[in-house]
Amino acid sequence: MPTKELLIEYWRKKFVDERLISAFSDIPRELFVPKQFQEIAYLDQPLPTFRQQSVSQPTTTMIMLQALSLKPGEKVFELGSGGGYEAALISKIVGKKGKVVSVEVIPELVQIAKTNSEMMGIHNLLFLEADGSEGYLPQAPYDKAIITAACPAIPQPIIDQLREGGIVIAPIGDIKEQVLVKGTKVNGRLDLEFLGSFQFMPMKGKHGFKECDLLYD
Repeated sequence: MPTKELLIEYWRKKFVDERLISAFSDIPRELFVPKQFQEIAYLDQPLPTFRQQSVSQPTTTMIMLQALSLKPGEKVFELGSGGGYEAALISKIVGKKGKVVSVEVIPELVQIAKTNSEMMGIHNLLFLEADGSEGYLPQAPYDKAIITAACPAIPQPIIDQLREGGIVIAPIGDIKEQVLVKGTKVNGRLDLEFLGSFQFMPMKGKHGFKECDLLYD
């Protein structure tokens, strides 16, 4: 049976920051997946959640958060709350003086994420039901931003709401395959670094994929 300890041992041998490992140790992934998948919560693979959505493979999550270079006290924008697992990890790293603003378009997932964070006693998280591709201007600017859904390009509103020197992580490409991109904002534009091929669920909304693009086999 896969265990949390085996994943931690693997990550320590590879690349993962100890602050990320500490957050992963403290936040129980099994609470963020449906009951029928709790016994396999620490398989290193995506798991279904609700409304045909999924929680990312743990190693994918660690790669994204490592690239984000999170620091205590930062304000982070997340597009795609899911059940709130990744937001909970981020909240642990940025600490009580930091804040996570997480936006999700599916109302059931917003409620699940809120319930999960309340159950965990996490108070530096704000979950919102909205079009995350537009960012969330009332809480801007953000030190970091993370997009957990495939997008054709990093939405301009999210770039605009990012502080100078801030970092955004996003999977960019078509619906079937994307490249994970790290963008650092320099003089109002993004300097890009490419982190490998991945596959995420498609982003919806004004700057996401159109409904006709989502009809594929």
